[in-house]
Amino acid sequence: MAGSAAQEVRLIGGRWKRTPLPVPLSAGLRPTPARVRETLFNWLGQDLSGWRVLDAFAGSGALGLEAASRGAVQVTLLESDAALVRSLKAVVQRLMQGASALPGQRIEVLQADALAWMRGGRAAFDLVFLDPPFDEGLFDAAMDAACACVPEGGWVYVEAPHELPAATAAGEPEQAWSRQLTRHRHGQAGAVHFHLFQRVASLGAHAAPGA
Repeated sequence: MAGSAAQEVRLIGGRWKRTPLPVPLSAGLRPTPARVRETLFNWLGQDLSGWRVLDAFAGSGALGLEAASRGAVQVTLLESDAALVRSLKAVVQRLMQGASALPGQRIEVLQADALAWMRGGRAAFDLVFLDPPFDEGLFDAAMDAACACVPEGGWVYVEAPHELPAATAAGEPEQAWSRQLTRHRHGQAGAVHFHLFQRVASLGAHAAPGA
């Protein structure tokens, strides 16, 4: 259960650079570290003007709000924990009332089950962030669900406690997402592996395209 803020993280780029975000006390909450976000946005590019972004397991909102800071025109933050939702709404309200707010930008915070919401295909996004709880085994289900709301050419970013394969290994059961997502980049920071996948036309088995 979330409680009072025990720490904070800071946005590292865009118009809200250096803005602190509270990190409430909540079991399993792991805000993406600054150095990982820096690498990710080096991969994606620093300017996300016009992008539509979904942060599916938002937590502190560090990923989704980093994208908003860099110009994403629409950012949707999904979170199931009511206390975290309240914290996120307060942060978004503070950011959007500031002098650096971007005209026409929309940031919404929804209390929702991320898997069910994505499976509903309610919207199409250029980029989906997936950072589910590491101990709940949601990675394959989350990646499958993300394919319902990312069109061909879009991006899916995933954090996991282990490296996710670029393609299904011989003899292993094929996951549905492996026919629709091709791995573009992979990195590791401590015990966390982070990956950037791109949505492609449905394929059979495919070769690994990137490290």
